[in-house]
Amino acid sequence: MKLNCDVGESFGQWEMGLDEAVIPWVDMVNIACGFHAADPDVMARTVQAAVKNNVQIGAHPGYDDKIGFGRRSIPHSQKQISHLVAYQTGALQAICQLYGGRVEYVKPHGALYNDMMVDEDIFRAVIEGIRKLSFRPALMILAQTDNSLYQGIAKQAGVQLILEAFADRAYTPEGRLAPRSQAGAVYHCAEQIIEQVMQLAKNGCVTTIEGGQLQLNAESVCVHGDNPQSVATVEQLFRVLNP
Repeated sequence: MKLNCDVGESFGQWEMGLDEAVIPWVDMVNIACGFHAADPDVMARTVQAAVKNNVQIGAHPGYDDKIGFGRRSIPHSQKQISHLVAYQTGALQAICQLYGGRVEYVKPHGALYNDMMVDEDIFRAVIEGIRKLSFRPALMILAQTDNSLYQGIAKQAGVQLILEAFADRAYTPEGRLAPRSQAGAVYHCAEQIIEQVMQLAKNGCVTTIEGGQLQLNAESVCVHGDNPQSVATVEQLFRVLNP
């Protein structure tokens, strides 16, 4: 199971995340592409750090919402969603080409990610936004108890899926991420974060916010770069997943 992290989410003089500390200890980085965060210079610095540390690069496109950090759902047509995904992914790929990297996958950010996982039309729009790109990126989505619907759509479109779980987020019994507005939705205890990753690695499951067990067939686990407690554990998490 590979460790991934959202990075490159600064903008101009505004610093967000602890990228320099986390990138050497992960396998995959999800780089913001300018809509919810980042700018060309931030993208370039982040790509260079990823290339230097030999980690896989993923595009992290979101709704055009810097004020809300991409965490607000914004109504779009399906074509508009396809366009914003292709636009942001293509921009990051161009920066990658300057520095010897390549976008290997796409992981939508925030509200777009959550919307994609509950709305088949939005998922299809995201797929449409990447399926014809010449560099053929995969799509990272939330591992659920049953991903068969989305796996079928992706297979028909010729897009590979990467199923991910989360190290520092609580799950509902339905297999979705608990809303950030709910108490306990984001883990701030190092022991709790490490325990969840060990549970995923050894048993393929997590404990839900209500205390039940939820089976997840995850290939990658996400640790958030804007969560200091997660970053503080990233080296230990890497060693758990790479004994």
